[in-house]
Amino acid sequence: MNTRWKPAIAALILAAASAQAQEPVEGDLDKFMNRDAKDMATRLELITQTLYEQQQQIITILFRQEHGDRVKMKEVWFPTPDKILVPAQVFTPLKMDAGKRYPAVVMVHGGFHDHFNAAWFNKVATAVANGYVVIFPEYRGSRGYGAEIYRNDYGVTDTADVISAARYFAAQPFVDPERLGIFGQSRGGMVTLLVIEKEPKLFKAAVDLVGLTDFVAFMAYKPEWRRQETVRDNPSFKGKGPDENLAAYMAISPVLHVDKIQTPLFVVATTGDKIAPWELHTGRLLDALKAKGKVHESKIYENAAGGHIFTNADSEESRDALKRIFEFIGRYLKP
Repeated sequence: MNTRWKPAIAALILAAASAQAQEPVEGDLDKFMNRDAKDMATRLELITQTLYEQQQQIITILFRQEHGDRVKMKEVWFPTPDKILVPAQVFTPLKMDAGKRYPAVVMVHGGFHDHFNAAWFNKVATAVANGYVVIFPEYRGSRGYGAEIYRNDYGVTDTADVISAARYFAAQPFVDPERLGIFGQSRGGMVTLLVIEKEPKLFKAAVDLVGLTDFVAFMAYKPEWRRQETVRDNPSFKGKGPDENLAAYMAISPVLHVDKIQTPLFVVATTGDKIAPWELHTGRLLDALKAKGKVHESKIYENAAGGHIFTNADSEESRDALKRIFEFIGRYLKP
């Protein structure tokens, strides 16, 4: 067994024992679920959410083990306009200069119900090492923070929550609100594009890494189980596919709203991506950005190992992409 996992596994065992020993507490993160319910569906969801929460605790432990000597990690809960509290991870230098306002980066994860994980460790640590502070919003749709946050509305609540996270972070005394950047991967890239389309003056720089840009196209090539899950779990779609509710899918397709972008944008992708095929997503986005005369740069790799997740690897392409990303952000945020 890898020794780095031993403390985390021990923590999981303790957490599981604690969860079994404690009585349900009214008003906790699962307040919208009856923790005393006897029906199998609710009990199964409670078990699932508990496991997600414990998994997130392990990830936090691992990050602190690997980077805690250089990076401080703190969990916060910020409010949204619709009165929901959304969790986020805040990363800062271990020692901060008194009175200094740091440039800040909002990092946006992808996945249907993903969350902060080891794939982001190096990206966060690199940002802090380059002079930035980071907020990592666990927008609605993320797992590991209870049933309410797990609920999903693709392109809607995630986008709104990321905007709220940016505004919350900009108001912190150690953040320079005039030097905000945003960096999203996959679904996070899609959300990043939607955010800068809705709030064109909030950020000084943006990075779209292998982002989805056309949700109508997304629904065309995904397997049937994914299409059904998407239709079922997203309230804005009203249980209907694009053939019956096309406007809802077009509304969250950033390639159709490029004219609203004012933020300098860096687009990174690779050919051979089967999750967000370059021909359907990034390629069309770049054509639209060029046609509209938007300030943008791009780096497209040729069949990088890993495809859609190539920046998660320890590879030449991954290192080059991260270097280029922070060079681009740095030109506008000036850390």
